[in-house]
Amino acid sequence: MATIHRFEDLICWKKARELTKEIYKAFKDSKDRGLKDQIERAAVSVMSNIAEGFERGTKQEFLNYLFIAKGSAGEVRSQLYIALDVGYLNIETFKYLNSLATENSRLIQSFTEKVRGGSRAGTQFKKLDKKDPLEEIIKEKSPELYEKFYGKN
Repeated sequence: MATIHRFEDLICWKKARELTKEIYKAFKDSKDRGLKDQIERAAVSVMSNIAEGFERGTKQEFLNYLFIAKGSAGEVRSQLYIALDVGYLNIETFKYLNSLATENSRLIQSFTEKVRGGSRAGTQFKKLDKKDPLEEIIKEKSPELYEKFYGKN
């Protein structure tokens, strides 16, 4: 897999962007401001958390934000059921939006497993495993200090 330098290149972010656009279109004329605002915020949260996690710089932070993004995709799906149940969405629109939200959850889960798994996983992503620039210097100059700070021999 090629190195990813921008969150905009992530398939899960692109799909989250599509979901957000479609949610805004579907609810643009809704008079229920509470549900409209909540579902739009949840959709925005999916793509925003993917982007923010990518920009954070560490693998663990990225994973944490991916988990939040996946949770937000679940929130969108739950709110779609509310919109269907109270008659704000017809069944065709519900099925379409629900399939987008479900696909987002699946893509985020799959991507999370790639980021999480194996020794090579973090090397695919530009900012995930930043190395401390002082690590090599400390290792060379003071092995005892190196072991204390980095826990390695």
